[in-house]
Amino acid sequence: MKRFLKWFGIIVGVLVLAIALLLFGMRFHDGPLEILSGGPFKTGELATAPADWSFLTERSTLEFQTMDPAQSRTVWLAVHDRRLFLVSGYMTTGYGAIWKQWPHYIENDDRIILRIDGKLYQQRLQRILSGADVVPVLSEFSRKYGAGDAASDAAVSSGYTWMYEVVSRD
Repeated sequence: MKRFLKWFGIIVGVLVLAIALLLFGMRFHDGPLEILSGGPFKTGELATAPADWSFLTERSTLEFQTMDPAQSRTVWLAVHDRRLFLVSGYMTTGYGAIWKQWPHYIENDDRIILRIDGKLYQQRLQRILSGADVVPVLSEFSRKYGAGDAASDAAVSSGYTWMYEVVSRD
């Protein structure tokens, strides 16, 4: 039994070390890998943002980078009235506090870079706390991702869901 525990401890230790090295290494990677945050974008061509984001309506995810800290991630998106929105749910939960750091970065510096099909769009995120866009945007999220009970005006006004519109830096 003692021998088994020793080998089990070694295997668990090696796995923990491998995961730690992977997460550390991702800080230097050109963008995210699915759910793993990545480093700042190193590739892509700077482009002027479109006035109409409708071409993204059926797209599942996109990559964006915060400026401080310079980290990138993959997020879900919604297009409503030709405008682009990003949403972060679970903000009032314990696991959300650990998992969802990027909205807190936006409070200090709202500048972002979107990377879509190899093009880089320098934009800002403007937080939406209420208004006519909340329900249609959350309904679009629900349609695309099955976000059930989070698709309500109360989710945004209570702080459970943080909603952002992608806007120009001008």
